[in-house]
Amino acid sequence: MWHAGGVVRARLWWEIGIVLALSLGQSAVYSVLSLIRALTRPAPLSDQSTALNPARADDAVWDAIYRVLDVAFDLALVALAVYLLWEPGRNALRRIGLDLSRVGRDAGLALGLVAAIGIPGLALYAASRLLGLTVQVQASELDAAWWTIPLLLLSAARAGLLEEVILNGYLGERLRELGWRPWTTILAIALLRGAYHAYQGPAMALGNAVMGAAFAWCYLRWRRVMPLVIAHTLLDTIAFVGYPLAAPYLP
Repeated sequence: MWHAGGVVRARLWWEIGIVLALSLGQSAVYSVLSLIRALTRPAPLSDQSTALNPARADDAVWDAIYRVLDVAFDLALVALAVYLLWEPGRNALRRIGLDLSRVGRDAGLALGLVAAIGIPGLALYAASRLLGLTVQVQASELDAAWWTIPLLLLSAARAGLLEEVILNGYLGERLRELGWRPWTTILAIALLRGAYHAYQGPAMALGNAVMGAAFAWCYLRWRRVMPLVIAHTLLDTIAFVGYPLAAPYLP
């Protein structure tokens, strides 16, 4: 018979598997399949494209409704991860540092991460496009309706919460409970982040894996997910809103 520790470990592994299958693990599977499909097409990878925030419906009103629902259901996954970390007498939000107790410090750390990750990320995208290792990223149109930009900002915040809370807050804590060493936790989180960005091409998958390693290291060092959420939201805001504004002026 299993001893109590073995039962607890098995339960944690099942829990991790279910959470990832409902969220980022599912995205990783579809993303890797998308890359395999792209690589087996006759057209080279550089001639293919993917869309940021593709329309969910032809009608602007219904598109907005579906987008809001997408955000709501993704935030429900964030709530599930936080709920699973909640223990009697131990606040899960404080446990992973998802609170407003250090707003100024968190914002400063986030801006540093944006500068450290964002600028090299733009350079990597440009270089990988020239080398044919990345698909073309098509920006969303910003003039579809007055609510387009607010919805894109909401989507950026959703991505920041979903990815950082589940990847670093939830998975980081659970792997620590399972006795994983910091470097193996960082490697696992990095590989998962790279996997669910594989649809953009191998170069961007590698770049996101490096970002995942950096963010995971920061979480394990700071024990706070809030700076990562802020940084990720800012990076996606630049991608979702800044990139479409700049795209007409880029070669």
